[in-house]
Amino acid sequence: MSSLALYDTLSRTINPFVPIKNGSASIYLCGATVQAPPHIGHIRSGVNFDILRRWMTKSGYAVTFIRNVTDIDDKILHKAHEENLPWWALAMKYERAFSDAYAALNVLPPTYEPRATGHITQMIELMTTLIENGAAYAPGNGDVYLEVRKLNSYLTLSRQKLDDLLLADDAAETFKKDPRDFALWKGAKAGEPSWPTPWGDGRPGWHLECSAMAYAYLGESFDIHGGGLDLIFPHHENEIAQSEAAGYVFAKSWMHNAWVTTSGEKMSKSLGNSLQVMQLLKKVRGIELRWYLGSAHYRSMLEFSQAALDESATAFRRIESFLNRATEILGHQPNPQHSQAFTEAMNDDLAVPLALALVAESLRLGNSAVTSGDKKVIETSANEIRGALEILGCDPFDPAFGLSHGGDVTAALDGTIALALTQRAAARERKDFAASDAIRDGLSALGITIEDTPQGPRWSISRMEER
Repeated sequence: MSSLALYDTLSRTINPFVPIKNGSASIYLCGATVQAPPHIGHIRSGVNFDILRRWMTKSGYAVTFIRNVTDIDDKILHKAHEENLPWWALAMKYERAFSDAYAALNVLPPTYEPRATGHITQMIELMTTLIENGAAYAPGNGDVYLEVRKLNSYLTLSRQKLDDLLLADDAAETFKKDPRDFALWKGAKAGEPSWPTPWGDGRPGWHLECSAMAYAYLGESFDIHGGGLDLIFPHHENEIAQSEAAGYVFAKSWMHNAWVTTSGEKMSKSLGNSLQVMQLLKKVRGIELRWYLGSAHYRSMLEFSQAALDESATAFRRIESFLNRATEILGHQPNPQHSQAFTEAMNDDLAVPLALALVAESLRLGNSAVTSGDKKVIETSANEIRGALEILGCDPFDPAFGLSHGGDVTAALDGTIALALTQRAAARERKDFAASDAIRDGLSALGITIEDTPQGPRWSISRMEER
């Protein structure tokens, strides 16, 4: 049986995963800059790396998973001014929005979730090291810069040439030694938050925080650094530069998920095509949105359309319906299991599309077995399907999808619909078909489909429309 192999952006090859510490896996994922509500482009990264984490855990690794929160930067300050909020209040508002979105899609909480503003001390320590070893300089205005031409290597991740880089927005500022040097620390400006340092008051540059926090929680070297493709340059390049200049080995390998696109363009606020998670959750359930976002290979672009989302949700409901029917027939919930073919697919750089093809085949066999009454095949198919859904974070029996409001919503829904079906059955028995049809139509209007079978009525969620 194969072992886990993953694509490394740095080497551009798929390599066997060999952990730094036997039996453990250390992962740092660049998290949200909390300046607006999350759209599905943001959350796709969370889903993709959650699948990685679940599979590594199932494979026997003790996973330490860090996902940071950037709670101070230029965008946050600008948005706080727009919304007439203190910067810290705006950051907390949208940090909670991200947390809610992750929870709605069953993305497991990270082992630790550090905020940038909680690690100023570690950033100052890192800058001190960089200045002392000559890799960084403080020009005297409160700023601190990394001197990129002094680095032994730079741009190895994106494979660009230094002299070909476009100049940064602040390149015209005369206190830089080279226009391509980047800010580790930004000197204080009137009306903006700041923290004291030996070089003057100011606030962190975007790149500094991740190097400082990765070192604080994972040490000088760790297994995997993850993020979206858009972070390769400049963010991840600059993380590598400042960390290696400080003497850290830093990340052993790099993984990057592709974008969610609309009309072929990356989803972003500037393009005006972002789709907020909470708005989509008025149309489909969290489990269905997660199924859709996790269905493509993490390195493949996912072209969003409402029609594609609806089609994906419908396909998931067929799987869910089979698992519910199998539970009725077997008298117990399926026991999650993984076939060798599923294991091979997931070990091959998380080949989720191949894993989904295996789920589709198990579903076909399972439905045929329901018709023929072959309980052994029903059980095998249901067990393998649930095993796959468990790793993909889409197990319909997972309490995470029924306890989102502090009570067992699933049980309450079951009870409510069971009461309605009892009333419908009573109406049919007394030949009050108008009342029977009214109950059925009322449930249908709420997105509940009723199927009359020889074993009695069966219900399923057919859709969720914005109401």
